[in-house]
Amino acid sequence: MSRSASPCVVTVNEALDGHTVLDIQCLDRLYLSGFVQGLQTPGGVVFFLHQVRGMPISSPALFEQIGTAFRTAMRTFADTEHIPVVRFRRGDRKVDVMRPYLDRAARTGHSQVAAIGVAQEFAMVWTARKRDTDPGKPPQFSFTKEQRRVVVYYLYVWDDDFGPGFIKICSYFPYPIKVWVNGHEWAKRQAVKAGIGFTELSNGFASCDDPAGLQAICDRLGPGTIQVFFERWTARLPLPLTLADRHGGFWWDLTMRQVETSRTIVLNAPRHARAFFEALVADNLDLGRPDNVELIFKRNPGGRKAGGVFKTAIDRHTHGVTVNVFYKHSRIKQYLKDGRAMRIETVINDAYDIGCQRLLPNLDNVQTRSRAINQRLLDTERVGQGAILASPAFERIAQPTVTDDGRRAPALRFGDPRVQALAGALPNLLFAACGITNQSLRAVMTALLGTAYSMNQASYDLARLRLNGLISRVPGHNRYTLTLDGQQFAIFYTKVHDRVLRPLLSTRDQPHAPPELRAALRTIEHAIDQRLAQARIRPGPRPTAKLTTAIGVRLPKGR
Repeated sequence: MSRSASPCVVTVNEALDGHTVLDIQCLDRLYLSGFVQGLQTPGGVVFFLHQVRGMPISSPALFEQIGTAFRTAMRTFADTEHIPVVRFRRGDRKVDVMRPYLDRAARTGHSQVAAIGVAQEFAMVWTARKRDTDPGKPPQFSFTKEQRRVVVYYLYVWDDDFGPGFIKICSYFPYPIKVWVNGHEWAKRQAVKAGIGFTELSNGFASCDDPAGLQAICDRLGPGTIQVFFERWTARLPLPLTLADRHGGFWWDLTMRQVETSRTIVLNAPRHARAFFEALVADNLDLGRPDNVELIFKRNPGGRKAGGVFKTAIDRHTHGVTVNVFYKHSRIKQYLKDGRAMRIETVINDAYDIGCQRLLPNLDNVQTRSRAINQRLLDTERVGQGAILASPAFERIAQPTVTDDGRRAPALRFGDPRVQALAGALPNLLFAACGITNQSLRAVMTALLGTAYSMNQASYDLARLRLNGLISRVPGHNRYTLTLDGQQFAIFYTKVHDRVLRPLLSTRDQPHAPPELRAALRTIEHAIDQRLAQARIRPGPRPTAKLTTAIGVRLPKGR
Protein backbone atom coordinates (compact mmCIF):
# COMPACT_ATOMS: atom_id res chain seq x y z
CA MET A 1 0.00 0.00 0.00
CA SER A 2 1.32 3.42 -0.90
CA ARG A 3 1.95 5.95 1.78
CA SER A 4 -0.55 8.31 0.18
CA ALA A 5 -3.40 5.82 0.38
CA SER A 6 -6.36 6.98 2.45
CA PRO A 7 -6.59 5.37 5.88
CA CYS A 8 -9.45 2.96 6.51
CA VAL A 9 -11.74 4.81 8.93
CA VAL A 10 -14.29 2.63 10.70
CA THR A 11 -17.52 4.32 11.76
CA VAL A 12 -20.09 3.27 14.33
CA ASN A 13 -22.54 2.50 11.52
CA GLU A 14 -20.04 0.29 9.71
CA ALA A 15 -19.26 -1.60 12.89
CA LEU A 16 -22.95 -2.25 13.62
CA ASP A 17 -24.51 -2.74 10.18
CA GLY A 18 -24.17 -6.29 8.98
CA HIS A 19 -22.27 -7.44 12.06
CA THR A 20 -25.07 -7.52 14.68
CA VAL A 21 -26.12 -11.05 15.61
CA LEU A 22 -28.36 -10.21 18.58
CA ASP A 23 -30.05 -7.03 19.81
CA ILE A 24 -31.92 -7.44 23.11
CA GLN A 25 -33.54 -4.91 25.45
CA CYS A 26 -34.20 -6.07 29.00
CA LEU A 27 -34.49 -4.89 32.56
CA ASP A 28 -31.23 -5.62 34.30
CA ARG A 29 -30.66 -5.05 38.02
CA LEU A 30 -33.59 -3.83 40.10
CA TYR A 31 -33.15 -2.56 43.63
CA LEU A 32 -36.42 -1.86 45.45
CA SER A 33 -37.28 -0.31 48.80
CA GLY A 34 -40.16 -1.55 50.92
CA PHE A 35 -41.81 0.83 53.36
CA VAL A 36 -44.95 0.73 55.50
CA GLN A 37 -46.92 3.80 54.51
CA GLY A 38 -48.83 4.00 57.80
CA LEU A 39 -45.61 4.05 59.85
CA GLN A 40 -44.00 7.09 58.24
CA THR A 41 -45.55 9.71 60.57
CA PRO A 42 -45.72 10.03 64.37
CA GLY A 43 -49.50 9.89 64.18
CA GLY A 44 -49.33 6.66 62.24
CA VAL A 45 -46.99 5.16 64.84
CA VAL A 46 -49.39 6.06 67.67
CA PHE A 47 -52.35 4.62 65.75
CA PHE A 48 -50.46 1.39 65.05
CA LEU A 49 -49.38 0.90 68.67
CA HIS A 50 -52.73 1.83 70.17
CA GLN A 51 -55.35 0.64 67.66
CA VAL A 52 -53.67 -2.24 65.81
CA ARG A 53 -51.47 -3.73 68.51
CA GLY A 54 -53.94 -2.87 71.29
CA MET A 55 -51.50 -1.11 73.61
CA PRO A 56 -53.30 1.09 76.17
CA ILE A 57 -50.28 3.40 76.09
CA SER A 58 -48.40 4.19 72.88
CA SER A 59 -45.07 3.23 74.37
CA PRO A 60 -41.80 2.62 72.51
CA ALA A 61 -41.35 -0.47 74.69
CA LEU A 62 -43.28 -2.31 72.00
CA PHE A 63 -40.48 -1.50 69.54
CA GLU A 64 -38.09 -3.65 71.53
CA GLN A 65 -40.64 -6.43 72.00
CA ILE A 66 -41.32 -6.69 68.26
CA GLY A 67 -37.60 -6.48 67.40
CA THR A 68 -36.61 -9.14 69.93
CA ALA A 69 -39.35 -11.50 68.74
CA PHE A 70 -38.27 -10.98 65.12
CA ARG A 71 -34.58 -11.64 65.82
CA THR A 72 -35.50 -14.78 67.77
CA ALA A 73 -37.72 -15.98 64.93
CA MET A 74 -34.88 -15.42 62.44
CA ARG A 75 -32.44 -17.52 64.50
CA THR A 76 -35.03 -20.28 64.88
CA PHE A 77 -35.77 -20.21 61.14
CA ALA A 78 -32.08 -20.58 60.29
CA ASP A 79 -31.64 -23.47 62.73
CA THR A 80 -34.78 -25.31 61.64
CA GLU A 81 -34.07 -24.98 57.89
CA HIS A 82 -30.30 -25.58 58.31
CA ILE A 83 -29.50 -22.28 56.63
CA PRO A 84 -25.94 -20.94 56.97
CA VAL A 85 -25.67 -17.65 58.86
CA VAL A 86 -22.84 -15.34 57.81
CA ARG A 87 -21.77 -12.25 59.71
CA PHE A 88 -20.50 -9.63 57.32
CA ARG A 89 -17.33 -7.79 58.20
CA ARG A 90 -16.46 -4.24 57.30
CA GLY A 91 -15.30 -4.02 53.70
CA ASP A 92 -16.87 -7.31 52.62
CA ARG A 93 -18.41 -7.33 49.16
CA LYS A 94 -21.56 -9.15 50.14
CA VAL A 95 -22.34 -10.73 46.79
CA ASP A 96 -18.85 -12.26 46.65
CA VAL A 97 -19.19 -13.64 50.17
CA MET A 98 -22.56 -15.16 49.32
CA ARG A 99 -21.73 -16.46 45.84
CA PRO A 100 -20.64 -19.98 46.97
CA TYR A 101 -23.92 -20.39 48.87
CA LEU A 102 -25.94 -19.19 45.87
CA ASP A 103 -24.06 -21.51 43.52
CA ARG A 104 -24.72 -24.45 45.81
CA ALA A 105 -28.43 -23.57 45.99
CA ALA A 106 -28.59 -23.22 42.18
CA ARG A 107 -27.22 -26.73 41.73
CA THR A 108 -30.14 -28.17 43.69
CA GLY A 109 -32.57 -26.69 41.16
CA HIS A 110 -35.29 -25.64 43.61
CA SER A 111 -36.16 -22.40 45.40
CA GLN A 112 -34.58 -21.92 48.81
CA VAL A 113 -32.87 -19.48 51.15
CA ALA A 114 -29.20 -20.00 50.32
CA ALA A 115 -27.78 -18.13 53.33
CA ILE A 116 -28.61 -15.40 55.83
CA GLY A 117 -26.21 -12.48 56.18
CA VAL A 118 -26.13 -10.40 59.35
CA ALA A 119 -24.76 -6.87 59.43
CA GLN A 120 -24.97 -3.66 61.40
CA GLU A 121 -25.91 -0.68 59.25
CA PHE A 122 -27.27 2.81 59.67
CA ALA A 123 -30.99 3.21 59.06
CA MET A 124 -33.71 5.78 59.65
CA VAL A 125 -35.69 4.42 62.60
CA TRP A 126 -38.17 5.78 65.11
CA THR A 127 -36.95 6.98 68.51
CA ALA A 128 -39.10 8.19 71.36
CA ARG A 129 -38.84 10.84 74.07
CA LYS A 130 -41.07 10.94 77.13
CA ARG A 131 -43.03 14.14 77.45
CA ASP A 132 -43.21 16.22 80.62
CA THR A 133 -46.80 15.55 81.68
CA ASP A 134 -48.78 15.16 84.87
CA PRO A 135 -47.19 12.26 86.83
CA GLY A 136 -50.66 11.16 87.85
CA LYS A 137 -51.68 10.55 84.25
CA PRO A 138 -50.48 7.88 81.80
CA PRO A 139 -47.11 8.75 80.21
CA GLN A 140 -46.98 10.27 76.74
CA PHE A 141 -44.22 10.03 74.15
CA SER A 142 -43.01 12.05 71.19
CA PHE A 143 -41.70 10.08 68.21
CA THR A 144 -38.98 11.27 65.83
CA LYS A 145 -36.95 9.59 63.09
CA GLU A 146 -33.18 9.42 63.47
CA GLN A 147 -30.20 7.58 62.01
CA ARG A 148 -29.26 4.63 64.17
CA ARG A 149 -26.90 1.69 63.73
CA VAL A 150 -29.10 -1.40 63.84
CA VAL A 151 -29.04 -5.09 62.94
CA VAL A 152 -30.19 -5.98 59.43
CA TYR A 153 -30.66 -9.40 57.84
CA TYR A 154 -29.75 -10.18 54.23
CA LEU A 155 -31.72 -13.21 53.12
CA TYR A 156 -30.01 -14.42 49.94
CA VAL A 157 -32.41 -16.62 48.00
CA TRP A 158 -32.26 -18.73 44.88
CA ASP A 159 -35.63 -18.52 43.16
CA ASP A 160 -36.91 -20.87 40.48
CA ASP A 161 -38.09 -17.88 38.41
CA PHE A 162 -35.54 -15.17 39.22
CA GLY A 163 -32.44 -17.10 40.13
CA PRO A 164 -30.26 -15.25 42.68
CA GLY A 165 -31.64 -12.33 44.69
CA PHE A 166 -31.89 -11.02 48.20
CA ILE A 167 -34.34 -9.44 50.62
CA LYS A 168 -32.89 -7.22 53.34
CA ILE A 169 -34.99 -6.66 56.46
CA CYS A 170 -34.20 -4.10 59.14
CA SER A 171 -34.88 -5.38 62.65
CA TYR A 172 -35.94 -2.03 64.07
CA PHE A 173 -39.12 0.01 63.78
CA PRO A 174 -40.52 0.87 61.13
CA TYR A 175 -38.79 -2.18 59.55
CA PRO A 176 -37.75 -0.96 56.10
CA ILE A 177 -37.04 -3.65 53.50
CA LYS A 178 -34.81 -3.80 50.42
CA VAL A 179 -35.28 -6.21 47.49
CA TRP A 180 -32.75 -7.01 44.75
CA VAL A 181 -33.39 -9.08 41.62
CA ASN A 182 -31.87 -9.32 38.14
CA GLY A 183 -34.02 -9.13 35.01
CA HIS A 184 -31.52 -10.95 32.81
CA GLU A 185 -31.42 -13.89 35.22
CA TRP A 186 -35.23 -14.03 35.17
CA ALA A 187 -35.24 -13.96 31.35
CA LYS A 188 -32.70 -16.81 31.20
CA ARG A 189 -34.92 -19.06 33.31
CA GLN A 190 -38.01 -18.22 31.28
CA ALA A 191 -36.10 -18.96 28.06
CA VAL A 192 -35.09 -22.38 29.41
CA LYS A 193 -38.71 -23.13 30.33
CA ALA A 194 -39.83 -22.02 26.85
CA GLY A 195 -37.25 -24.27 25.17
CA ILE A 196 -35.30 -21.37 23.64
CA GLY A 197 -31.62 -22.18 23.28
CA PHE A 198 -29.06 -19.51 24.12
CA THR A 199 -25.50 -18.90 25.23
CA GLU A 200 -24.74 -16.51 28.06
CA LEU A 201 -22.77 -13.35 28.55
CA SER A 202 -21.61 -12.65 32.09
CA ASN A 203 -24.91 -10.82 32.64
CA GLY A 204 -26.96 -11.20 29.49
CA PHE A 205 -27.20 -13.17 26.26
CA ALA A 206 -24.46 -13.82 23.70
CA SER A 207 -26.58 -15.72 21.17
CA CYS A 208 -30.08 -17.11 20.87
CA ASP A 209 -32.01 -19.56 18.66
CA ASP A 210 -35.13 -17.35 18.69
CA PRO A 211 -34.29 -13.64 19.18
CA ALA A 212 -37.91 -12.53 18.71
CA GLY A 213 -39.12 -15.04 21.29
CA LEU A 214 -36.41 -13.97 23.72
CA GLN A 215 -37.31 -10.29 23.30
CA ALA A 216 -40.98 -11.15 23.95
CA ILE A 217 -39.92 -12.81 27.22
CA CYS A 218 -37.92 -9.74 28.25
CA ASP A 219 -40.92 -7.53 27.45
CA ARG A 220 -43.09 -9.55 29.87
CA LEU A 221 -41.07 -8.69 32.95
CA GLY A 222 -43.07 -6.06 34.78
CA PRO A 223 -44.27 -4.93 38.21
CA GLY A 224 -46.73 -7.81 38.61
CA THR A 225 -44.03 -10.45 38.23
CA ILE A 226 -41.80 -8.73 40.77
CA GLN A 227 -44.66 -8.24 43.22
CA VAL A 228 -45.40 -11.97 43.02
CA PHE A 229 -41.73 -12.69 43.83
CA PHE A 230 -41.97 -10.43 46.89
CA GLU A 231 -45.23 -11.95 48.10
CA ARG A 232 -43.95 -15.48 47.57
CA TRP A 233 -40.90 -14.95 49.76
CA THR A 234 -42.47 -12.79 52.46
CA ALA A 235 -44.95 -15.64 52.96
CA ARG A 236 -42.01 -17.98 53.73
CA LEU A 237 -39.72 -15.74 55.78
CA PRO A 238 -39.90 -14.52 59.38
CA LEU A 239 -41.16 -10.93 59.45
CA PRO A 240 -41.56 -8.30 62.16
CA LEU A 241 -45.15 -7.58 61.03
CA THR A 242 -47.98 -10.10 61.24
CA LEU A 243 -51.02 -10.94 59.12
CA ALA A 244 -53.12 -9.06 61.68
CA ASP A 245 -50.98 -5.98 61.01
CA ARG A 246 -51.56 -6.44 57.28
CA HIS A 247 -55.31 -6.71 57.74
CA GLY A 248 -55.10 -3.51 59.74
CA GLY A 249 -53.53 -1.72 56.75
CA PHE A 250 -49.88 -1.93 57.82
CA TRP A 251 -47.81 -3.72 55.18
CA TRP A 252 -44.93 -2.96 52.83
CA ASP A 253 -45.28 -1.08 49.56
CA LEU A 254 -42.42 -1.40 47.09
CA THR A 255 -40.76 1.60 45.46
CA MET A 256 -38.04 1.73 42.81
CA ARG A 257 -34.72 2.68 44.34
CA GLN A 258 -32.58 1.78 41.30
CA VAL A 259 -33.71 0.44 37.92
CA GLU A 260 -31.26 -0.53 35.18
CA THR A 261 -32.68 -0.86 31.67
CA SER A 262 -30.20 -2.29 29.21
CA ARG A 263 -29.78 -2.73 25.50
CA THR A 264 -27.20 -5.30 24.45
CA ILE A 265 -25.99 -5.44 20.84
CA VAL A 266 -23.87 -8.54 20.26
CA LEU A 267 -21.48 -8.38 17.30
CA ASN A 268 -20.31 -11.39 15.33
CA ALA A 269 -16.61 -10.98 16.13
CA PRO A 270 -14.59 -9.29 18.89
CA ARG A 271 -12.75 -7.17 16.32
CA HIS A 272 -16.04 -5.55 15.29
CA ALA A 273 -16.83 -4.79 18.91
CA ARG A 274 -13.41 -3.19 19.36
CA ALA A 275 -13.83 -1.24 16.10
CA PHE A 276 -17.20 0.03 17.26
CA PHE A 277 -15.88 1.31 20.53
CA GLU A 278 -12.74 2.81 19.05
CA ALA A 279 -14.90 4.75 16.60
CA LEU A 280 -17.29 5.77 19.36
CA VAL A 281 -14.62 6.95 21.79
CA ALA A 282 -12.61 8.78 19.14
CA ASP A 283 -15.73 10.60 17.99
CA ASN A 284 -16.78 11.67 21.46
CA LEU A 285 -13.48 13.13 22.59
CA ASP A 286 -14.54 16.46 21.07
CA LEU A 287 -18.26 15.91 20.38
CA GLY A 288 -20.77 15.79 23.20
CA ARG A 289 -18.14 16.20 25.89
CA PRO A 290 -19.35 18.68 28.52
CA ASP A 291 -18.34 18.47 32.15
CA ASN A 292 -20.97 15.84 32.91
CA VAL A 293 -19.81 13.38 30.23
CA GLU A 294 -16.64 11.57 31.05
CA LEU A 295 -14.55 8.69 29.81
CA ILE A 296 -13.53 6.42 32.66
CA PHE A 297 -10.67 4.09 31.97
CA LYS A 298 -10.27 0.95 34.05
CA ARG A 299 -6.62 0.19 34.58
CA ASN A 300 -6.93 -2.76 36.95
CA PRO A 301 -7.60 -6.05 35.13
CA GLY A 302 -9.64 -7.10 38.14
CA GLY A 303 -12.28 -4.56 37.17
CA ARG A 304 -11.71 -1.85 39.76
CA LYS A 305 -11.56 1.73 38.52
CA ALA A 306 -8.35 3.64 38.44
CA GLY A 307 -7.91 6.33 41.04
CA GLY A 308 -9.19 9.13 38.86
CA VAL A 309 -11.08 10.20 35.78
CA PHE A 310 -9.24 10.44 32.46
CA LYS A 311 -11.09 12.62 29.99
CA THR A 312 -8.90 12.70 26.92
CA ALA A 313 -6.70 9.60 26.78
CA ILE A 314 -7.79 6.64 24.69
CA ASP A 315 -7.33 3.22 26.26
CA ARG A 316 -6.62 0.92 23.31
CA HIS A 317 -7.79 -2.04 25.39
CA THR A 318 -11.35 -0.95 24.83
CA HIS A 319 -12.90 -3.52 27.16
CA GLY A 320 -11.91 -1.10 29.93
CA VAL A 321 -13.67 2.01 28.57
CA THR A 322 -16.99 3.27 29.83
CA VAL A 323 -18.85 6.30 28.49
CA ASN A 324 -20.97 7.86 31.24
CA VAL A 325 -23.68 10.50 30.91
CA PHE A 326 -24.90 11.86 34.25
CA TYR A 327 -28.32 13.48 34.69
CA LYS A 328 -29.60 14.57 38.12
CA HIS A 329 -29.44 11.40 40.25
CA SER A 330 -29.29 9.02 37.29
CA ARG A 331 -26.88 8.12 34.54
CA ILE A 332 -26.46 6.34 31.23
CA LYS A 333 -23.43 4.15 30.75
CA GLN A 334 -22.10 2.50 27.61
CA TYR A 335 -19.36 -0.09 27.54
CA LEU A 336 -18.10 -3.29 25.97
CA LYS A 337 -19.54 -6.45 27.49
CA ASP A 338 -17.19 -9.44 27.59
CA GLY A 339 -15.26 -8.00 24.64
CA ARG A 340 -17.95 -8.78 22.06
CA ALA A 341 -21.15 -6.87 22.87
CA MET A 342 -22.01 -3.21 23.17
CA ARG A 343 -24.12 -2.54 26.28
CA ILE A 344 -26.11 0.65 26.93
CA GLU A 345 -27.66 0.93 30.39
CA THR A 346 -29.90 3.68 31.65
CA VAL A 347 -29.63 3.59 35.44
CA ILE A 348 -32.52 5.42 37.11
CA ASN A 349 -31.77 6.16 40.76
CA ASP A 350 -34.83 8.40 41.15
CA ALA A 351 -37.89 7.89 38.96
CA TYR A 352 -38.69 11.60 39.29
CA ASP A 353 -35.61 12.31 37.14
CA ILE A 354 -37.55 11.13 34.08
CA GLY A 355 -40.99 12.29 35.20
CA CYS A 356 -42.26 9.01 36.69
CA GLN A 357 -43.61 8.05 40.10
CA ARG A 358 -41.54 5.83 42.38
CA LEU A 359 -44.01 3.11 43.36
CA LEU A 360 -43.42 -0.29 41.74
CA PRO A 361 -46.63 -0.23 39.59
CA ASN A 362 -44.94 2.56 37.57
CA LEU A 363 -42.09 0.25 36.49
CA ASP A 364 -43.49 -0.20 32.97
CA ASN A 365 -43.45 3.57 32.45
CA VAL A 366 -39.86 3.81 33.74
CA GLN A 367 -38.76 0.98 31.45
CA THR A 368 -40.45 2.55 28.40
CA ARG A 369 -38.77 5.90 28.96
CA SER A 370 -35.41 4.30 29.71
CA ARG A 371 -35.53 2.27 26.51
CA ALA A 372 -36.29 5.47 24.61
CA ILE A 373 -33.23 7.11 26.21
CA ASN A 374 -31.05 4.17 25.14
CA GLN A 375 -32.40 4.45 21.61
CA ARG A 376 -31.82 8.22 21.42
CA LEU A 377 -28.24 7.78 22.56
CA LEU A 378 -27.57 5.17 19.89
CA ASP A 379 -29.34 7.27 17.22
CA THR A 380 -27.17 10.25 18.11
CA GLU A 381 -24.01 8.18 17.76
CA ARG A 382 -25.16 6.80 14.41
CA VAL A 383 -26.04 10.23 13.03
CA GLY A 384 -22.77 11.62 14.36
CA GLN A 385 -20.82 9.38 12.00
CA GLY A 386 -23.24 9.50 9.10
CA ALA A 387 -23.37 13.21 8.23
CA ILE A 388 -22.95 13.94 4.50
CA LEU A 389 -22.00 17.09 2.64
CA ALA A 390 -25.02 17.12 0.34
CA SER A 391 -28.06 17.71 2.54
CA PRO A 392 -31.09 19.93 1.79
CA ALA A 393 -31.16 20.84 5.47
CA PHE A 394 -27.74 22.52 5.27
CA GLU A 395 -28.80 24.56 2.25
CA ARG A 396 -32.03 25.60 3.97
CA ILE A 397 -30.61 26.73 7.28
CA ALA A 398 -27.67 28.65 5.79
CA GLN A 399 -29.98 31.49 4.71
CA PRO A 400 -33.20 33.08 6.03
CA THR A 401 -36.33 31.23 5.00
CA VAL A 402 -40.07 31.39 5.63
CA THR A 403 -41.87 28.49 7.28
CA ASP A 404 -45.07 26.94 5.93
CA ASP A 405 -47.15 29.08 8.31
CA GLY A 406 -45.47 32.28 7.11
CA ARG A 407 -43.02 32.81 9.97
CA ARG A 408 -39.46 33.95 9.29
CA ALA A 409 -36.77 31.41 10.15
CA PRO A 410 -33.43 33.20 10.79
CA ALA A 411 -30.32 31.76 9.15
CA LEU A 412 -27.70 29.69 10.93
CA ARG A 413 -24.59 30.63 8.99
CA PHE A 414 -21.59 28.36 9.10
CA GLY A 415 -18.60 30.04 10.74
CA ASP A 416 -20.56 32.49 12.88
CA PRO A 417 -19.10 32.10 16.40
CA ARG A 418 -22.47 31.84 18.12
CA VAL A 419 -23.81 29.40 15.55
CA GLN A 420 -20.67 27.29 15.91
CA ALA A 421 -21.10 27.33 19.68
CA LEU A 422 -24.71 26.19 19.22
CA ALA A 423 -23.53 23.40 16.94
CA GLY A 424 -20.92 22.42 19.51
CA ALA A 425 -23.50 22.40 22.32
CA LEU A 426 -26.18 20.30 20.65
CA PRO A 427 -24.13 17.06 20.22
CA ASN A 428 -24.01 16.97 24.02
CA LEU A 429 -24.93 13.37 24.89
CA LEU A 430 -26.93 14.65 27.86
CA PHE A 431 -29.16 16.64 25.49
CA ALA A 432 -29.62 13.58 23.32
CA ALA A 433 -30.79 11.54 26.28
CA CYS A 434 -32.73 14.07 28.35
CA GLY A 435 -33.70 16.94 26.06
CA ILE A 436 -32.80 20.64 25.93
CA THR A 437 -34.08 23.42 28.18
CA ASN A 438 -33.30 27.12 28.30
CA GLN A 439 -31.33 26.60 31.51
CA SER A 440 -29.31 23.61 30.30
CA LEU A 441 -28.49 25.35 27.00
CA ARG A 442 -27.26 28.46 28.85
CA ALA A 443 -24.91 26.38 30.99
CA VAL A 444 -23.24 24.72 27.99
CA MET A 445 -23.19 27.82 25.76
CA THR A 446 -21.62 30.00 28.46
CA ALA A 447 -18.74 27.52 28.72
CA LEU A 448 -18.30 27.30 24.94
CA LEU A 449 -18.47 31.05 24.25
CA GLY A 450 -16.44 32.07 27.28
CA THR A 451 -18.80 35.02 27.79
CA ALA A 452 -22.18 35.64 29.37
CA TYR A 453 -25.08 34.03 27.52
CA SER A 454 -28.43 35.39 28.67
CA MET A 455 -31.86 33.81 28.99
CA ASN A 456 -33.11 36.00 26.12
CA GLN A 457 -30.27 34.83 23.88
CA ALA A 458 -31.08 31.22 24.70
CA SER A 459 -34.77 31.82 23.96
CA TYR A 460 -33.90 33.38 20.58
CA ASP A 461 -31.56 30.54 19.66
CA LEU A 462 -34.11 27.90 20.69
CA ALA A 463 -36.71 29.70 18.57
CA ARG A 464 -34.55 29.77 15.44
CA LEU A 465 -33.54 26.16 15.93
CA ARG A 466 -37.21 25.22 16.19
CA LEU A 467 -38.28 27.33 13.19
CA ASN A 468 -35.56 25.70 11.11
CA GLY A 469 -36.84 22.27 12.08
CA LEU A 470 -33.73 21.36 14.07
CA ILE A 471 -35.49 20.83 17.40
CA SER A 472 -39.07 20.02 18.37
CA ARG A 473 -40.87 20.94 21.55
CA VAL A 474 -42.02 18.23 23.95
CA PRO A 475 -45.81 18.74 24.34
CA GLY A 476 -46.70 20.27 27.67
CA HIS A 477 -43.08 21.02 28.63
CA ASN A 478 -40.51 23.76 28.07
CA ARG A 479 -38.13 21.11 26.82
CA TYR A 480 -36.96 20.30 23.31
CA THR A 481 -35.54 17.27 21.53
CA LEU A 482 -33.21 17.21 18.54
CA THR A 483 -34.69 16.19 15.20
CA LEU A 484 -32.71 14.16 12.68
CA ASP A 485 -31.88 17.38 10.80
CA GLY A 486 -30.80 18.94 14.09
CA GLN A 487 -28.43 16.10 14.85
CA GLN A 488 -26.93 16.32 11.37
CA PHE A 489 -26.59 20.12 11.61
CA ALA A 490 -24.88 20.02 14.99
CA ILE A 491 -22.43 17.26 14.22
CA PHE A 492 -21.68 18.28 10.62
CA TYR A 493 -21.01 21.94 11.50
CA THR A 494 -18.81 20.94 14.43
CA LYS A 495 -16.85 18.27 12.58
CA VAL A 496 -16.22 20.37 9.47
CA HIS A 497 -15.12 23.36 11.54
CA ASP A 498 -13.01 21.56 14.14
CA ARG A 499 -11.66 18.59 12.21
CA VAL A 500 -11.38 19.88 8.65
CA LEU A 501 -11.23 23.66 8.28
CA ARG A 502 -9.34 24.57 11.42
CA PRO A 503 -6.45 22.16 10.68
CA LEU A 504 -6.48 22.95 6.95
CA LEU A 505 -6.43 26.71 7.52
CA SER A 506 -3.67 26.55 10.08
CA THR A 507 -0.55 28.40 9.02
CA ARG A 508 2.56 26.38 8.37
CA ASP A 509 4.12 27.58 11.60
CA GLN A 510 1.31 26.44 13.87
CA PRO A 511 2.35 23.29 15.68
CA HIS A 512 -1.09 21.63 15.48
CA ALA A 513 -1.07 21.62 11.65
CA PRO A 514 -0.07 18.12 10.42
CA PRO A 515 3.47 17.90 8.92
CA GLU A 516 2.16 16.88 5.48
CA LEU A 517 -0.19 19.88 5.52
CA ARG A 518 2.62 22.29 6.43
CA ALA A 519 4.72 20.86 3.57
CA ALA A 520 1.83 21.30 1.14
CA LEU A 521 1.32 24.90 2.27
CA ARG A 522 5.00 25.63 1.67
CA THR A 523 4.66 24.20 -1.87
CA ILE A 524 1.61 26.37 -2.54
CA GLU A 525 3.40 29.43 -1.14
CA HIS A 526 6.41 28.78 -3.37
CA ALA A 527 4.17 28.43 -6.45
CA ILE A 528 2.38 31.70 -5.63
CA ASP A 529 5.71 33.51 -5.19
CA GLN A 530 6.81 32.23 -8.61
CA ARG A 531 3.60 33.50 -10.22
CA LEU A 532 4.07 36.91 -8.59
CA ALA A 533 7.66 37.07 -9.87
CA GLN A 534 6.61 36.13 -13.40
CA ALA A 535 3.96 38.87 -13.31
CA ARG A 536 6.67 41.28 -12.10
CA ILE A 537 4.70 42.05 -8.93
CA ARG A 538 6.78 42.62 -5.86
CA PRO A 539 5.24 40.84 -2.88
CA GLY A 540 4.93 42.98 0.21
CA PRO A 541 5.37 41.92 3.81
CA ARG A 542 2.84 39.35 4.96
CA PRO A 543 0.51 41.06 7.44
CA THR A 544 -0.95 39.29 10.42
CA ALA A 545 -4.44 40.71 9.87
CA LYS A 546 -7.20 38.29 8.92
CA LEU A 547 -9.67 38.26 6.04
CA THR A 548 -13.15 36.79 6.25
CA THR A 549 -14.53 34.69 3.42
CA ALA A 550 -18.14 34.61 2.30
CA ILE A 551 -18.90 31.63 4.49
CA GLY A 552 -17.46 33.25 7.56
CA VAL A 553 -14.22 31.29 7.87
CA ARG A 554 -11.34 33.56 8.76
CA LEU A 555 -8.29 32.93 6.56
CA PRO A 556 -4.73 34.18 7.11
CA LYS A 557 -3.70 36.76 4.49
CA GLY A 558 -1.30 35.43 1.90
CA ARG A 559 -2.77 31.88 2.16
